[in-house]
Amino acid sequence: MELHDVWFVLIAVLWIGYFFLEGFDFGIGVLTKLLARDRTEKRVLINTIGPVWDGNEVWLLTAGGATFAAFPEWYATLFSGFYLPLLFILVCLIVRGVAFEYRAKRPEDNWQRNWETAIFWTSLLPAFLWGVAFGNIVRGVKIDQNFEYVGGFWDLLNPYALLGGAVTLTLFTFHGAVFAALKTVGDIRERARRLALKVGLVTAVCALVFLLWTQVDNGDGQSLVALVVAVAALVAALVANQAAREGWAFAFSGVTIVAAVAMLFLTLFPNVMPSSLDESWSLTVTNASSSPYTLKIMTWCAVIATPIVMLYQGWTYWVFRKRIGTQHIADAAH
Repeated sequence: MELHDVWFVLIAVLWIGYFFLEGFDFGIGVLTKLLARDRTEKRVLINTIGPVWDGNEVWLLTAGGATFAAFPEWYATLFSGFYLPLLFILVCLIVRGVAFEYRAKRPEDNWQRNWETAIFWTSLLPAFLWGVAFGNIVRGVKIDQNFEYVGGFWDLLNPYALLGGAVTLTLFTFHGAVFAALKTVGDIRERARRLALKVGLVTAVCALVFLLWTQVDNGDGQSLVALVVAVAALVAALVANQAAREGWAFAFSGVTIVAAVAMLFLTLFPNVMPSSLDESWSLTVTNASSSPYTLKIMTWCAVIATPIVMLYQGWTYWVFRKRIGTQHIADAAH
């Protein structure tokens, strides 16, 4: 395996890690409107991800940085062609981070209500737009012989990509609902589990149609295996959720995300950004990669840094592993 193939796999792993981790905290953000009945319950939900949400975004920064260094042509074409949606995602992530930090800085109802509304929308919109973006990457976009995107913004809003957005939004919301059931106690835990069933059924329909569409258009034997794993894991997550086995339900919902994203990258390889105008104009792991020397240096850096990042992030989850409920919120206790 060549180093550019290795880095394609590593970037796929980084995106899988990002969607697995950021997926449930996007879901929690959406659930602040769908699940929480009052401000105290919203605080419970936000507190479940309070210690970890910013660490989850490290995976996005690393994936973007790795793409820039390992595949500069891919990075340039992607960020020029998808400039508006990616800028919108970036603005949402910035506002979302500010909302988490500033929501409790003042006691006025309007102040807190406005920041909570910001958390909801800046969780929902990126969860949808990431699916649209990856749907377009897999489907192929208008790239010319100079490896430049020549399409328009509205070309990105095609049925396949919009369905991809619906899949990521519902799947992340389901992942968040299962996480909420895993991390809370009392009535909110029971309601999270009931909501997870409803959202999970919608997710199953959307995901099955999208993954089958992907398989028919671009799939092979390996992607078919990933599709089967994704569907089986989603069914297992629903069963475990109904049995009140939240730990297993969260693990299986995570496997669903891992398998589904892996399937997209399997159908993409060896392309990194297919051209819908002419297959020979597609960006591939070969024509979009950096020099072998650059990839070699990056590989050594990754070997040293990756275990450290995973260890401290794992330690964070271990420290904040306990469940919380409304009784743990100071204002509610008094």
